[in-house]
Parts: sequence; C-alpha cells; structure tokens
Amino acid sequence: MVQSDQPIKTFTWPIRVYYEDTDAGGVVFYANYLKFFERARTEMLRAQGHEQDVLIAEFGVIFVVRSVQVEYLKPARFNDMLLASAKVTEAKKASLVFEQEIMRGDEVLCKGTIRIACLDADAMTPKAIPQHLLKPLKHEH
Repeated sequence: MVQSDQPIKTFTWPIRVYYEDTDAGGVVFYANYLKFFERARTEMLRAQGHEQDVLIAEFGVIFVVRSVQVEYLKPARFNDMLLASAKVTEAKKASLVFEQEIMRGDEVLCKGTIRIACLDADAMTPKAIPQHLLKPLKHEH
C-alpha cells in the first residue's frame, strides 16, 4: 500500500449487524460496539497505507487501548447497516485520542472517546509513534 502524508479527516467504515453481534433481546450486545470502533480505527490506518502487522515488524510498535468512555444512546438490531466513524482529536508523541460514533442513517446510536497508547512491541513500554504515521494525524485537529 502507498503511504500518505495527507491529513486524515473523519474516517467512516460500513458495518453490517450480524446475528452473532446481537444479544438475547435481538439488539447489538454492548461490548460489540467496541469491536465496531476498533474496525474503524484499523481501517483508517489501512486507508493511509499502514498495516498493523507491518508496524510491529518494521517499527516495533503496537497500539493498545488505554481508556474508553462510551455512551449508548439507541439500540442497533440484526441486519442494520451502520457507519462507524473515527476522528483523531488529540495526537501526542506516544498517544492518540479518537472520537468515534456508530450511526444508522442520521441517528447516532453510540459514541465514544478512546485513548490509544503506542508501545514498544517487545518491552510493552511507551514508544513514540513513528513520524510518518503521526504527521498526518496531527493535521486533523
């Protein structure tokens, strides 16, 4: 993939709700929204030309969730088509903050703030985000 220096705007990724995503009441199980958020962040990096396994192998960095704040506003149900968004609102030397939403049409179903830490893949200690990755993220906010 080609890497890009262009600023990353709010990124969106389509999500279809599968039966496996729902609970006994037929709505999306609350923890699955975190998976939807994760997919949007991963695809955002991929759209910029960055694969997480390559970041580990070539730069020795791994991204981990440090904290999550989530608000569940309305339920999503089996077979709904959703849109998961990811926007960087803070980019520091070794951490990122994402504002994320799950939408069905114009309705916001779930929103969250996720703090991501960049770690040395071997030592599991904080490590600076590679500049070629950090630069376009810093332009966003």
